[in-house]
Amino acid sequence: MTLSNNQKRKMKSAARLYAVQALFQMESSGQTVDAIIREFEDHRFGASYEEGEMAEGDVDMFRALMDKAVDDQALIDQMTDRALVAKWPIARIDPTWRALFRAAGAEMTLKETPPKVVISEFVAIAEAFSSDGKEPKFVNAVLDHMARATRPEAFS
Repeated sequence: MTLSNNQKRKMKSAARLYAVQALFQMESSGQTVDAIIREFEDHRFGASYEEGEMAEGDVDMFRALMDKAVDDQALIDQMTDRALVAKWPIARIDPTWRALFRAAGAEMTLKETPPKVVISEFVAIAEAFSSDGKEPKFVNAVLDHMARATRPEAFS
């Protein structure tokens, strides 16, 4: 079965959301990246629950984001720290946003997706997790700074 471009886009969006959730869960539970990846692939991707169905995610993209976020966490956290206000190092921000910045930073450093697409996709995830509507603007500003530092050629 051949997937349409729209289906592929939705699967990539789902993979990004799952990566944020998995990184959050990994940090809060102390589980290894391999255990988390297995759990998500076995129990989340395309699963059905009383509340509804989980989207089918792009497994390769999910794995790439997870591996890159874990392997390059120190580098990505430094990128994030530079984009944050001096009084708010990454260790002080909410774990949800930390997971989101790590997943987005991983995708930016993979350099396969245009930075503006990465920003747009992760701001949409931030909107889903936002409690007061301010967080997506904060996320957008931090990701824009990270993207310009990581991929300045895309903004010239």
